[in-house]
Amino acid sequence: MILTVTPNPALDLTWVVDRLEIGGSHRADTGAARAGGKGLNVARVAHAQGAPVLALTTAGGRTGDELRTDLEASGVPHRLIPVDAPTRRSAAWVDRTLGDSTIVNERGVNPSPAEWAAVIAAVREEAAAASVLIIAGSLPPGAPADLLPALIAAADGIDVIVDTSGPGLLAAADAGAAVLKPNRVEVVEATGIVDPAEGARELVRRGAGVVLLSLGSDGLCAVTSTGEWRARLPAPLAGNPTGAGDAAVAAAACLLDAGIRDTEVILRRAAAWSAAAVLMPLAGEISPRWRDLERSLIVEKPPAV
Repeated sequence: MILTVTPNPALDLTWVVDRLEIGGSHRADTGAARAGGKGLNVARVAHAQGAPVLALTTAGGRTGDELRTDLEASGVPHRLIPVDAPTRRSAAWVDRTLGDSTIVNERGVNPSPAEWAAVIAAVREEAAAASVLIIAGSLPPGAPADLLPALIAAADGIDVIVDTSGPGLLAAADAGAAVLKPNRVEVVEATGIVDPAEGARELVRRGAGVVLLSLGSDGLCAVTSTGEWRARLPAPLAGNPTGAGDAAVAAAACLLDAGIRDTEVILRRAAAWSAAAVLMPLAGEISPRWRDLERSLIVEKPPAV
């Protein structure tokens, strides 16, 4: 089973407009509201592809009630830890003409020490039946410095995949996460190393097993202690990239859950699912074209980052 943890969930609000103009007034069809946050998006993708999954996160206030309602309707197995603070919101405007999106994320409110303790206890309990733990998304401001190591320790030795930013990325590497999935900006900010590939190598030196480094339209790079690979499409895809990284994480988790650990195989599947997510209007979904995309990938070793 794949267990996902979303430390800072959000109620995702999405609108599609013909063309987004700063300072302008826009009309759009009715927007979509769904339970979001990276870990929940990962769980949606993995569940849709037939993998056993449990999504664990917090929920509070009216937005937490909406998050719960959407998760129940989605059919994704889940466990929600109640918190006092309202669940944050995330707003995305998808520009149909340009094929990209503009996103504003609320920062969220840090749960109390007792609420964090309940989350860690739930992870420890559910990890007993899991083969992979995913910790994905931002941490709310003021989150304990030892939160990520505590969550990883609660997994009791199973494979852990972490997709976060800032000091949490370094903490996850130091704690020996099996897979890290940052983008190039997050690697540079976390390590202070200007070259993102060298930053990824530093994360491996600190203890990470594999770093899946997202390069946006330039593809995906895998860095390990024994080698580096890059996978890219012949040409970039236009669409909504919001859930691309989450789909890559879901791909890695599904393969690890199935006992497949070959780095190049994981890279190919992660790059294909990431590209397939760009073709979908909402995060947490991938296009059924992912097999065609996987066959069209160009894989290079070593990568030119």
